[in-house]
Amino acid sequence: MTQTLFHPGELAAQALAGVVSRTPPIRDWMPDQHRAFFGLLPFLPIATAGADGAPAATILTGPPGFIASPDPTTLHIAARPDRADPAAPFFLPGAPVGLLGIDLATRRRNRANGILRSSDPDGLTISVTQSFGNCPQYIQTRLWQDGAATPALPVEYLTGLDPAARSLIANADTFFVATNSGGGAGSMGGMDISHRGGRPGFVGIAGDTLTIPDFHGNGYFNTLGNLLLDPRVALLFVDWTDGTVLHLRGTVEILWNQDGGLDGAERLWRISITDGWRRRGALPLRWSFQTYAPQTLRTGVWNAIQDDRDGGIPWPPAVADPLSPGF
Repeated sequence: MTQTLFHPGELAAQALAGVVSRTPPIRDWMPDQHRAFFGLLPFLPIATAGADGAPAATILTGPPGFIASPDPTTLHIAARPDRADPAAPFFLPGAPVGLLGIDLATRRRNRANGILRSSDPDGLTISVTQSFGNCPQYIQTRLWQDGAATPALPVEYLTGLDPAARSLIANADTFFVATNSGGGAGSMGGMDISHRGGRPGFVGIAGDTLTIPDFHGNGYFNTLGNLLLDPRVALLFVDWTDGTVLHLRGTVEILWNQDGGLDGAERLWRISITDGWRRRGALPLRWSFQTYAPQTLRTGVWNAIQDDRDGGIPWPPAVADPLSPGF
């Protein structure tokens, strides 16, 4: 097994968090278990870098089997971002890519990062340079089915958070986050896309600023390590009931010594949203909620806190708490 090392941003993040992480099982090839796992998925969050290096992300879909691994260093995806997707122009041969294989029904997930080798009518071919598994923490279980065959509505470009965006975020229990280490990490860096989960209301909203609790994870600090090298970020929020995808871009400040009084939070990150877009009905799949992850049930939400002890922590609008009586 070929081990890769943490890049400088990840090491710095671990030091700031007071964590000494073990050598990660990050390979420059995919084990057979990961290769088979990707082949079972009906959707794939994927990220790349825009022309200015800032992250951009989207979600590809297809029948199980649309992702295949012909060899341990290759993934072929029989899908491409459609032409209406604002992220589509960035998926060019040679571009860095990050992929998140996540099965919401079984709470399994694996990551793969690499380089886009080719993009053609048959789909995307990725040369994998990093492959590693992730724990099932904070993944809410959902079952998927094909949705109605209705075309996606035109893209809605945003210069901030409008009421529809605020509502989706305030009620979200899951989102995806894309980061880019840029050139500061050398061969150990690149694109990355990951998952974050919590109870509805775990993302704080104030104006065009989001505050996100950083719950206990695997200690690798892949996301925050990238953000120390390049604070630009892309977020994907999904409406699992109608296939709407909200893509937001912004810059991040990490509050290493604040937890906002939120149960389970070890630190916070504050995101100043700069722009984004919404694609209503973009995904042809629909998901039905099943259960919260056990770890999620032990975490807090902003609207459950009665006093602003940190003076400036954003609060989301009041949302119904599905864990409370009478919901």
